[in-house]
Amino acid sequence: MKKTLKDAWFLKTELGRQRWFFDKQKAIEITGSQDENSWLGELDQLFVFDKKVNPNAADSVFRSKSEVNKNQVKSENSDEALAKGIEFFASLQQEDGNWAGDYGGPLFLMPGLIFVQYITNSLPSPEKQVLMKCYLLNHQNEDGGWGLHIEGESTMFGTTLNYVSLVLLGHSMDDEVSKKAVNWIHENGGVIGIPPWGKLYLALLGLYDWKGLDALLPELWLSPKGLPIYPGNYWNHARMVYLPMSYLSGVKFQLAENELIKGLKNQLYKGQFESTNWKKARRNCCPKDDYYPEPKLYVFASRFLNFYDKIHLRFLREKALKNIFKRIQAEDIHTNHINLGPVNKALNMLVNFIVEGKSDNFEKHVNRVDDYLWLSEDGMKMNGYNGSQFWDTIFMAHALMEEKSISDSSKQILTKIEQFIDCSFIRENEFDREKYDRSVSIGGWPFSTVDHGWPITDCTSEGMKAVLSLEKRGLLKNKQLLSDITASIDFILENQNKDGGWASYEKTRGPKWLEKMNPSRIFGEIMIDYSYVECTSACLQGLKSFASYNPNYRKKEIQIAIQNGLQFIVGQQMENGLWYGGWAVCFTNATWFALEAMMQCGNYHYDAADISNPVTKACQSLIEKQNSDGSWGESYLSSVTKKYVSHKEGQVVNTAWVILSLLAADYPNKTVIDKAIQFLVSQQETNGDWTQQAISGVFNHNCMITYINYRNIFPIWALQRYKALS
Repeated sequence: MKKTLKDAWFLKTELGRQRWFFDKQKAIEITGSQDENSWLGELDQLFVFDKKVNPNAADSVFRSKSEVNKNQVKSENSDEALAKGIEFFASLQQEDGNWAGDYGGPLFLMPGLIFVQYITNSLPSPEKQVLMKCYLLNHQNEDGGWGLHIEGESTMFGTTLNYVSLVLLGHSMDDEVSKKAVNWIHENGGVIGIPPWGKLYLALLGLYDWKGLDALLPELWLSPKGLPIYPGNYWNHARMVYLPMSYLSGVKFQLAENELIKGLKNQLYKGQFESTNWKKARRNCCPKDDYYPEPKLYVFASRFLNFYDKIHLRFLREKALKNIFKRIQAEDIHTNHINLGPVNKALNMLVNFIVEGKSDNFEKHVNRVDDYLWLSEDGMKMNGYNGSQFWDTIFMAHALMEEKSISDSSKQILTKIEQFIDCSFIRENEFDREKYDRSVSIGGWPFSTVDHGWPITDCTSEGMKAVLSLEKRGLLKNKQLLSDITASIDFILENQNKDGGWASYEKTRGPKWLEKMNPSRIFGEIMIDYSYVECTSACLQGLKSFASYNPNYRKKEIQIAIQNGLQFIVGQQMENGLWYGGWAVCFTNATWFALEAMMQCGNYHYDAADISNPVTKACQSLIEKQNSDGSWGESYLSSVTKKYVSHKEGQVVNTAWVILSLLAADYPNKTVIDKAIQFLVSQQETNGDWTQQAISGVFNHNCMITYINYRNIFPIWALQRYKALS
């Protein structure tokens, strides 16, 4: 096969850190030219992607480097499909033991980064800029707009931010792409209808007036920790986003106007920027964006906040800003300048620039930008985290360890996985953690990498389960991990909520009424860290596994924790018999988690004669939704509407989750399961991969995110369990 400039890109991983590099020497060898401008033109032509076929990229740039040959024959049965599936996915395992991959999907992340890079004059290499433009262009909808995420309908938030980003990267303001985008904006009420996060981003560039934004008072960070409104009581993602936003709001930062910004301002506002009623614009939100309409309590509170901001005490403002900057620097150090997520990553970088210029801290931020960038056939995108490395890797470990007799090839994979488990374990707390509202980290595992440093409840439990499974199967080489996981038990028990469930990162800190102060308009349930069925299930399974291994350590507390956790899960079952998923699409995922916990940790079973039995009710509800080809397919709209919405096509990921659910519940009708297994086999490609289908991840109900490795992990897991139980 003839090589192209796609082959000049290579991925480098270190302890899970994944970065793409462009090899210029290889580019010369491929093209026979040293003209870098000609390379840019070729790259632009190579990354043409038709989102009408499927807006989800298949990660083909990375996966094409697999040495498993596609020119094979289709699997004839489930055993062949399982063997080929493992062989292919193993070929993608990195030397440090993890799996890399696309974790993109949201379309508002990269614009925030591009805005900050433009303001700070730190745009990436020309090759990356070209591929960023390719990504933005490839995901423009037919109506000229962009959605909140790659499968979503056009929104003011997505359209305005992505269009402005294109222009900042050098795209013409006058071509057909730009005209369609600007027309969409004007036809849908104009740019003043962009939701609050978008208003702030535009204000940084001078494309929106700060008077049109509700104030985010820096002084709130000086309030007593015991007050519910103290920002340290928010969900950590909310508080870490609103931390730099509060600084920027407090100083009303704005880039000095240049000709490009002036042209954009005239275009977006039809020359009427100065005559805009900014006070009225505060409440304006495009109906297509308004997922979570402004609560009355927030509107009432914002009047006071805006009034105080106008007359604020100068000495108190300065004290608050200094306090916020110290907090930002602490977060930077705690996370090695990766930061909790992509939004506060970019904004923290900007605050560092405003305060210190191009300092050492700023350069450390620049150095970590590549941790968020991922290259696929649709271009270069910004991931929703610095990856999902640990999460994906630990699920693959569980899948392999369901094998009755673990093969030598699986042992090799698991040996590398154990190395990654060990190097990802968090063995130290952050400095001054209580001062900066951090919980205990020792004993935890992260979602991505140890450098990121934020431990998560379900990741911790899944990591602990894997260590215990390796020990049970006689495969654990590093026995120190068995001692280490007592700290994991402490971490899990410490973070159980009063309702019996577990949230994502920490105990729920604030009252539920804080959600009435949610100003985002685009996301639901962002203000506090709620208990989730998925996190609770993982923690229960972890506690149960540990209790079987070490029945004496905190025995009574573990028993009570399991009992309360099960009560929480059973109480979350909906009238349709299923459980709503907060982190994946949607009912098929959360129901699998719920049934795993109930069957492993409680006295629950399937009883066909008892339709009130929660296990029976769940299984029957799932069976009713099976397609004629044996599959299940769930649309992302299930997450948005909180009602089961079928996808037009069967999905291998949803199907695998249901198979795992039914097998966990010991559902008696094997014909149903056999038919679903055959669907998985039929959908497998000849090299053992599975085709990328619809998006499968979600956060805050309304924004979808890609888990590219789910299409391999869960079919493998379902086939593995099916074989083990046959």
